[in-house]
Amino acid sequence: MFTFMTITKALADENRVRMLLALDSRELCVCQIIEFLGLAPSTVSKHMSILANARLVEGRQEGRWRFYRLAGDDAPDEVREAIAWTFRSLSKIPQIRQDSERIKEILTIDPEVLCRTQNRA
Repeated sequence: MFTFMTITKALADENRVRMLLALDSRELCVCQIIEFLGLAPSTVSKHMSILANARLVEGRQEGRWRFYRLAGDDAPDEVREAIAWTFRSLSKIPQIRQDSERIKEILTIDPEVLCRTQNRA
């Protein structure tokens, strides 16, 4: 029951769902997620922490960079099923397609540049 409740709570926020969908077949650094949603770094970190606590995403540190990706094949069945259900349910929504295009644009920007720009704001 705990796993189910943790997953459903994590998916109960539009920004977290958009973050999850943005990680489709890719890894993103926190600065790219910040750029994507236009949220404060602390807000993005909190959202990612909730997704990670639900085991929907996995994070890794590389120097000063923090990267996230969708949970892998070793995740519990409930997690993999929740991710699959989310993608099936929302993939055809226009906002999600727009988000996908926005992520592609962001991926063309050097993360160093994004980070520097965000630190000056």
